[in-house]
Amino acid sequence: MNKKNFKSGFVNIVGNPNVGKSTLMNALLGHNLSIVTSKAQTTRHRILGILNGNDFQIVFSDTPGILKPKYKLQESMLKSAVSVFDDADVIIMVTTTEDIVSDSDQLFSSVADCSVPKIVAVNKVDLSSQSEVEAVLEQWRKRLPDAVVIPLSAKFNFNLTALLELILDNLPAGEPYYPEDQLSDRFERFFASEIIREKILLNYRKEVPYSVEVEIESYSESDDIINISAVIHVERDTQKGIIIGHRGTMLKKTGTMARIGLEDFLGKKVFLSLRVKVSENWREKQRLLKQFGYQ
Repeated sequence: MNKKNFKSGFVNIVGNPNVGKSTLMNALLGHNLSIVTSKAQTTRHRILGILNGNDFQIVFSDTPGILKPKYKLQESMLKSAVSVFDDADVIIMVTTTEDIVSDSDQLFSSVADCSVPKIVAVNKVDLSSQSEVEAVLEQWRKRLPDAVVIPLSAKFNFNLTALLELILDNLPAGEPYYPEDQLSDRFERFFASEIIREKILLNYRKEVPYSVEVEIESYSESDDIINISAVIHVERDTQKGIIIGHRGTMLKKTGTMARIGLEDFLGKKVFLSLRVKVSENWREKQRLLKQFGYQ
């Protein structure tokens, strides 16, 4: 590590739901830290991902999308989303050609008022024509003249090298915040719960996935296997029935998918035990939210 010209800082990734913030951070890290689905509000917690180089350390921050909260869980998610403006060295605002961000939106005003270097990343350009992309790029150059505007596709790694160079150009000099072999500030238990929740988001429709929280009851590791026991919390008995499915088929399917995802992430054989519990109206109960790790 070259400490003489070392750069280190927090690069906070913000945006509306469904613009690909988590996909972008995962692509920059080269590792799937944040879960990704096509459903809005997939990200519930602020997650730090750490990228180390010979002369830099970039601490990326992925947050929930900024939205108008309808219940206490979403209030916590919003607090997490807006907190990133307080400690940022660089802000990346992710948008797309289809994303609508008005001047009155909290997202736009927060980015516009931020005094640190700003990058507007127009993601998913692979889904739009060149003329559509150019028009959106020009609009953003006019709306945020002090920001650098760049087109990219996180899914296909298009322009990620250019984005990384932009980040490094704007990163301050300083000592690393974390050990060079550390990938995140979160522990394995957190990622285990997120991977299970990801499979629930993929397997169930309508309101059910949003009414679910996954809590890790126990996590123990030996030389050849990791034993994980998890509780899937739902808000109503009907949701419990849907999660379990006829004769347990849906829960078994979800558990199998989660186990495979966990083994891929953790690099070791996993034994996973799942059970479903009704925690009535948990999204509105501060005690349960705190228990599940929300502020």
